[in-house]
Amino acid sequence: MAETNGVKKETVEIQKELFSEKTSKLSKYMELIIGRKGLWNLIKYELIITFCSAIPGALGLLLRSKLYPKLLGRVGRNVTFGTNVVLRHPHKIFIGDNVVIDDNVVLDAKGKDNRGLVIGNGVFVGRNTILSCKNGDIILDDNANLSFNCEIFSANRVRVGKNVLMAAYCYLVGGTHTFSRTDIPMLYQEREARGIEIGDNAWLGAHVVVFDGTRVGKECVIGAGAVVNSDIPDWQIAVGIPAKPVKDRRKLKDEQEMQQV
Repeated sequence: MAETNGVKKETVEIQKELFSEKTSKLSKYMELIIGRKGLWNLIKYELIITFCSAIPGALGLLLRSKLYPKLLGRVGRNVTFGTNVVLRHPHKIFIGDNVVIDDNVVLDAKGKDNRGLVIGNGVFVGRNTILSCKNGDIILDDNANLSFNCEIFSANRVRVGKNVLMAAYCYLVGGTHTFSRTDIPMLYQEREARGIEIGDNAWLGAHVVVFDGTRVGKECVIGAGAVVNSDIPDWQIAVGIPAKPVKDRRKLKDEQEMQQV
C-alpha cells in the first residue's frame, strides 16, 4: 500500500485471498472476521456471537449490551444492539454513549493498518445498513442519523459530520478501482481512495450517491437520487446527476419574509 498527497493506493485481490490453498480455512476466518490471532480470541468471539446475536426481545437486548463490549474496542453507556448485527475486526470498533445499532447492521472495521470504525454519541444506525472499512476508517460524528439500507465504504477516510441526516439507501463510495490498463481486468488493478467528508448538519435525501474524493459542505441539502461527484460548498441545496447547487439555504429565510410582506 502507498499513500501520496492523501491518496491511498493498493492492490487488493480478494478472491485470491479467500480461495488460496496456502492457508487453512480457520486462519482465513480469523484474519477476515476476527482480525486477531489466538485461540482465546476465537473462542470468545464464537461464544458471544453464537449465543446472543439472534436472540429476540428484551433478553437479547440485555445479553448483547453486556457481552458485545467484551469484543469491541470501546462501548459507552446506553448502547443498544439489535438482532443479527455483524461484527468484523470488532476490537477496532469504538462506540460512544446513547447509540442505537438496529437489526442486521454490518459493522466491518477490517484492515491491516487502519484505525477502524468510530461512532460518536447519540448516533442512530438504521436497519440493514453496512459500514465497511476496506483498510480505511469510518467516523460517524455525534448525533448522526443513518436510515435503513445505507452503505458506507471506506478505503481511506470517510467522515459523516455531527447531526447529519442520511435518508434510506444512501451510498458513500470511499474508494474506486483504476481502469487505465487494458491488459488485465479492472478487478485486479490498483484501488485508489481519497476519502469523503460530509459536513455537520447536512441532509442527504434518499438514494443519494457520494463518490470518492468529494466533500459535501456543512448545512447542505442534497436532493433525493442525486449523484455527488464534486465538492458542494456550505449551505447549498444541490440536486441532479451530477449534483449541482441550485440555491443557498441562507437566502430561503429572506425569500419567505418577503413573501409574507
